[in-house]
Parts: sequence; C-alpha cells; structure tokens
Amino acid sequence: MQMPTSLPSRRRALQAALCALAGTPVWAAPAKKAPALEVWPNDSRVPGGIARLSLGPAPQRPTVTTGGLPVLVVGDMIEWTAIVGIPLSAKPGTHRVQVDVGKGPKELKYQVRDKRYQEQHLKVSPKTVDLAPEDLARHERERAHQQQIMELFTASRSQELRMRVPVPGRRSSSFGLRRVFNGQPRNPHSGMDIAAATGTAVVAPLPGKVVDVGDYFFNGGTVWLDHGGGLLSMYCHLSRIDAKPGDLLATGEAFAAVGATGRVTGPHLHWGVMLNQTMVDPALFVPA
Repeated sequence: MQMPTSLPSRRRALQAALCALAGTPVWAAPAKKAPALEVWPNDSRVPGGIARLSLGPAPQRPTVTTGGLPVLVVGDMIEWTAIVGIPLSAKPGTHRVQVDVGKGPKELKYQVRDKRYQEQHLKVSPKTVDLAPEDLARHERERAHQQQIMELFTASRSQELRMRVPVPGRRSSSFGLRRVFNGQPRNPHSGMDIAAATGTAVVAPLPGKVVDVGDYFFNGGTVWLDHGGGLLSMYCHLSRIDAKPGDLLATGEAFAAVGATGRVTGPHLHWGVMLNQTMVDPALFVPA
C-alpha cells in the first residue's frame, strides 16, 4: 500500500486551494508556524510497543485487523491512523495488517525492531513459584474469565489517547522486565508497577467503562476499564474498589485504592494497558 501524503501537507494544499478560490495569492496568506503536535500513544515499533500506521483519507473509518483481531482506528476523513499493539512475543522483521476502506482488504506492512528488556534473577521460597493443585485450578478458571474481558471490542470512546497516570508514585517495575525465579523463567512483566501507600486513590487515565471487578489469585483486587476500540486498562492489587461493572468513568475520576492484595510483597499499583488483545507498555501513553 502506498503511504499517503502527510496530514500537514494535505492541509497546506487545502489552504492553497481556498486562497485561490478567494482570489488571494498563496504567498499573501498569513504565514503561521504550526505548533509542534504531541501525538499519543508514542510510536515504538518493538515487541510490547505500538505502531502508528497512517491510513490516509477515506469518507468512512477503515477496518483494520492484525492476525484476525480488530485494531483501533482514530482520526477523521482527512487522515485515519491505525494504533496497533505489538505482542511481546513478536519477532523482529516485517509485520502486516489488513486494511479495508470499503473496496476489499489490502495489506500494509511495517517493520518491528528488536528490543532487549532487563532481566532479573531472584531466589524465592519454592512455594511462591510452584502452585498447589487447588490454586492452579483457581488460576485457570480466573484466566478463562479474564480472557473474555480481553476480547471486548466496543465503539471508541475518545480520540484523545494521552493518558493520565492513574496514581502518583515512583515506578518500581517497568513493562517487559523478565524475571527468573530459582532458575525458572517467568512471563515478562506485562504492565507498570507504581509504588504508593495503601489507600492512595486510583483514577481513570481516560474516559472508560468498568467491565470487570474481581478478587483474583495473583492480581488480588482488580478492575478492568474499557476505553473502546480494543483499548483496555487493568488495575491490580487494590485494597478497595469503589466501582461496579457498568459504571462510566471520566478522566481523573477515582474508582479504587492502592493495596497489597494477591501475590505481592508490598503495596503498589500494577497498571496494564491492552490493545488488540496484547499487553503494551503503558509508558507510551504518558509524558516521560
């Protein structure tokens, strides 16, 4: 697929056309320096990152899929953009999405580069690594339930995707950290941990709908928010939950409190962000 002309270029062309219609020379139009645009989330084409793919103009929102899963598309008829979550398991090289603007699907390629995340080796009590049969059975039931939440794809709730950090505090563990317990590799860290005292209010980073509330074996008190278009966020280890499924939250609205529930060693918030059913780095949605 041919990459479309950039949005600023098309806007300049539109301005020139309007000046011509008005009989005003283009050079006589007032020159204004365009302010630098902040675009969220940041484009980072690495495993666990995000690819922002320009789709160009179209009268209706294009349909985009990756691996058969729907992808969030934002913008307007002048410029549409696909916001693609890249799995942590993605291999470096060429990846593809399918784009349909109403004339049949076409392939759009993009490149993913390698990224090496930090690795941490820990010695812990064997009982914290090897689950008892009843605990393993509970975890499997909970995982099946949460998979249904992850598959939600509803209408997009906001074009503004810059997120507010849900709780103040120090980032105690970053996305992608690979932990090895007693020589046994575990799945990479799928979110951001923020150290905060028990009882600290947790607020919505974007407008969202509460779609799941639960007390889970590993995650403890947990809330899932649906922001639309396959963009979801997860909040774990909560000491208190002040929301219920179906509640609609505004940006900055408190809905829970930090805690140390589930399998943790101290109070903190585990914050996860999901796009097209893959966890991505929440840091890409917030200022550095």
